[in-house]
Amino acid sequence: MKKYVIIGNGAAAVGGIEGIRSVDKDSPITVVSKEPCHVYARPLISYLLEGKTDLKRMLYRPEDFYDKNGVTVLYGKSAEKIDPASKKVILDSGEELSYDSLLCATGSTPFVPPTEGLESVPKTHSFMTLADAQALEADLSPETNVFIIGAGLIGLKCAEGILERVKSVTVCDLAPRVLSSILDDDCAGYIQRKLEEKGVKFLLGDTVKRFDGTTAYMQSGAEVRFDVLVTAVGVRANISLVKDAGGECTRGIVTDEKMSTTLNDIYAAGDCAESFDITSEQRKVMAIMPLAYMQGHCAGVNMAGGEEKIDNALPMNSIGFFGLHCMSAGTYSGECYEERGEDFIKRLYTDGGFLKGFILIGKCDRAGIYTAMIRNKTPLKEVDFETLKKDPALAPFGSAYRKSKLGEAV
Repeated sequence: MKKYVIIGNGAAAVGGIEGIRSVDKDSPITVVSKEPCHVYARPLISYLLEGKTDLKRMLYRPEDFYDKNGVTVLYGKSAEKIDPASKKVILDSGEELSYDSLLCATGSTPFVPPTEGLESVPKTHSFMTLADAQALEADLSPETNVFIIGAGLIGLKCAEGILERVKSVTVCDLAPRVLSSILDDDCAGYIQRKLEEKGVKFLLGDTVKRFDGTTAYMQSGAEVRFDVLVTAVGVRANISLVKDAGGECTRGIVTDEKMSTTLNDIYAAGDCAESFDITSEQRKVMAIMPLAYMQGHCAGVNMAGGEEKIDNALPMNSIGFFGLHCMSAGTYSGECYEERGEDFIKRLYTDGGFLKGFILIGKCDRAGIYTAMIRNKTPLKEVDFETLKKDPALAPFGSAYRKSKLGEAV
């Protein structure tokens, strides 16, 4: 029997467990979980603060998931070192775990830029984990003024989660627009206006020069007084275990199509790993929960001796703020087709006879059809794209195409 070890306990780890068990039903699996709790869906922590969900409904898998899959979880422990020569993982407790195949699913860590006076701020929080959300919640009241640094996904979801529970929320970002890594100027401006209508305040194109207790002095000369600070500037992939063991790393852990690293019998998946983006044709970290699971599953299958690969990864995001939904995928280059109205924006980007990316705000129904076209590199000449622009459905693909993809049922 083989010994499997997984470092991390998020979506990538779950994918790894289920991938292993699809091939190897019996060999022992050990999970090293820094967090002292069952695997949960991280994107739901803002909804927990809003009161829209609870801890039980946040579980990513049922409570008996580990038992049913023969998994031993070491809660509240961290891996300190990987020794590829002896095939051992050394924990912070000094314990050593032997492995035949190892999955590094270590995720990412919030990046807090060094800022003068930051240590003088009495109440500072990140917003990445369940523990972060619970600690932040303990410092909130109807009289609390919250200052969030970072207008990306994490910062804005935090703003949504706490807005109705505090006196004010102000968000700053060095970028001139919200969600700068996901949306273009126009679409970002639309989202910003909708958030402002709900009461969120923004200071964009500005950053903190220094802190003095509960006052932030901005580069622009503005001053922000607050009670609670949330840092959501960005994250960095947790690559040190593999890098220190001699594995190739850049911004993330370098992997191949099988999610194998450059170290024998060591795989990586999730927010710590790089994948090839088929739309930009570049290797990058794509911190997306569904992709983390797929990478983990792929790694697990291959760890157990099966065959699986990922060769169609692309950046995707599906988010919502106060009931306004937004989905995006791929790259925003080439020719742009646009529809817009009072409550929606649709942008489809084509280049070289293929759909390369899209931004949908307000109307996101059947967006999966556009995503599949990008992922499968569907030639536009093979479908009725003029119809698909306005109405994403299966009919414009034609009967032969539908039959080849969906079988005799169509």
